[in-house]
Amino acid sequence: MKQQGFFSVKETQSDNRPDGKTYSCASCGLIKECKTPRMKPFGNFKKRILIVGEIPSEMDDQRGKQWQCTNGRFLQKELKEIGIDLVEDCASINAINCYTSKDVGSYQIACCRKSVLKIIKDLQPRIIVLFGFWAVQSVIGSRWKKDLDDIEKWRGWVIPDQDFKARIIPLYHPAVIANANKEWQTVWRLDLQLIKEALGTPFPEYIEPVIDIIEDLTPLTKIPDGSTIAFDYETTGLKPHAVGHRIICASVADTKDHAFVFMMPKSKDERDPFVDILRNKTIKKIAQNMKFEEAWSLVRLRQTVRNWFWDTMLATHIFDNRSGVSGLKFQVYVQFGIIDYSSEIAPFLMAKDNKDGNAINQIEELIKTKEGRRKLMIYCGYDSVYEYRLALLQMNRMSIDILPF
Repeated sequence: MKQQGFFSVKETQSDNRPDGKTYSCASCGLIKECKTPRMKPFGNFKKRILIVGEIPSEMDDQRGKQWQCTNGRFLQKELKEIGIDLVEDCASINAINCYTSKDVGSYQIACCRKSVLKIIKDLQPRIIVLFGFWAVQSVIGSRWKKDLDDIEKWRGWVIPDQDFKARIIPLYHPAVIANANKEWQTVWRLDLQLIKEALGTPFPEYIEPVIDIIEDLTPLTKIPDGSTIAFDYETTGLKPHAVGHRIICASVADTKDHAFVFMMPKSKDERDPFVDILRNKTIKKIAQNMKFEEAWSLVRLRQTVRNWFWDTMLATHIFDNRSGVSGLKFQVYVQFGIIDYSSEIAPFLMAKDNKDGNAINQIEELIKTKEGRRKLMIYCGYDSVYEYRLALLQMNRMSIDILPF
């Protein structure tokens, strides 16, 4: 049975987190204290670049438009060096639309978020530049279901965001860079070049994976010798050794656009088509953190994986050793623009005792229903397809010409 597009970004995103708080201009209160409330976008937007800053300065508030202070003059000069005019080519807004001299933060950002997202929807920019972590919180924060961490994790990525059909480029805020040392300024200027590069390339087409749910594993026998696959397990925990642990389901991506997925059969005979793939030394294997699949295969299926070929997590570390960037969900967003396909499943994959590495998670609760099993399998299928796509991208970046695109 083929499944397409089960996890819709639109189904899982929200403008504000449902935490019981009220988010509005009235509850925020800053609108009463500034000269230019709800500051409108400023700029002629000729190159369809939307710049999102953090908060208006006092001078911005007095003049009624963004980037009027020293930071704005610095930004205008730096953008000019790469052939972009801040006023003519861009439109500028902020994560917080009203000036204040008071300490503000996440709450005020949440109050302004609907306005920011509406501007993005109305303007339909080609590129969205996020200057500073507050801008990241505003545009990405309500849709990213994991920890945002800090700007260091996000700066320098060119994200083909599939919600907005725009490339998102988070960067340090000009205020941080204007008086920074030469090393920081050099990094920032290299990051600015990403804006210019993005202008010259079309937005990448996203192809929805086809996830084939199978009960009988016979289709796996048709995967030919010499193929390359990515495979993924959903299990009862992190480690396979404790009593009661088992592999719940598995997926096998045989191309970058297609995966087979199945609940793991209980009998050896029924599992054999999959186990035969693991032992086949001519079939190259891809995984995200291969030691996980290796351990579960060995302990629970009594089969070591032959011909490991690519570990997408290890390859990510080669390209970028920053903390928090090597996870599959993060890489799927920054590389392919899919911001969430896992939040509905994630709570069930958390251990009841997170201090015990052998603890049982809550996946058994999810698979009590037919719909729960289906959701888990689609999620698992997406994992293996995205691992395959990520491996292809990484090999291309390393100029390794092994697999066809």
